[in-house]
Formats: sequence, structure tokens, C-alpha cells
Amino acid sequence: MTIDIDVDKEGFLKNLNDWTPEIATILSQQEGIDLTPEHWEIIYLLRDFYLKYDIAPAMRILVKTAKETLGDSKGNSIHLLKLFPGSPAKLASKIAGLPKPTNCL
Repeated sequence: MTIDIDVDKEGFLKNLNDWTPEIATILSQQEGIDLTPEHWEIIYLLRDFYLKYDIAPAMRILVKTAKETLGDSKGNSIHLLKLFPGSPAKLASKIAGLPKPTNCL
């Protein structure tokens, strides 16, 4: 079974309502990431943040929110970089089905 995913040229979902955990798994595999429970914590944290503020957080806000929600050991840039290498806010937002954070290149 294949699933058609309508994404923009950078791989972000065009329609945020298309997101499902299965879509997240496909998007993560395209990025070479096997999702673990720690990944899902960040993905759902991002989705909750977006529902509350209608914006995908940039890295600094993501770190702060993760620290407040998940504690110091998970709310730091090193942890996020291990989970989502390169640009954690951008990559995690993509997998979470959110728009690209506004200040991410």
C-alpha cells in the first residue's frame, strides 16, 4: 500500500490536516530517521505548540518549550540535534506536519 503525500518543494505538507502518525513515519524515513518514543515526544510537543500559538517554533523556543515540558535532559539543543540532525526545529516541524518555522532557512 502506498500513500500519496502532497508536499511542497522542501517536503513540508501542503495541507496540515493531512498529517497522521503514519505520514510522520513516512516523512521521517525519507529523512533517514527511525522514530523512537523520544522523537514522538518532540513531535507531539510541536503539534500542541502549533495548536496553541498557530506557529511552528524556531529552535530557541523549541528548546525552551521542551525544557519546560520534558525537563532539562530533553530540553536542550544537544538532545534535539541527536534526534533531528542538522536543523531540529525545521526537521521536527516537517515530520510533525507543520509549516516551516519562519526563521529557518
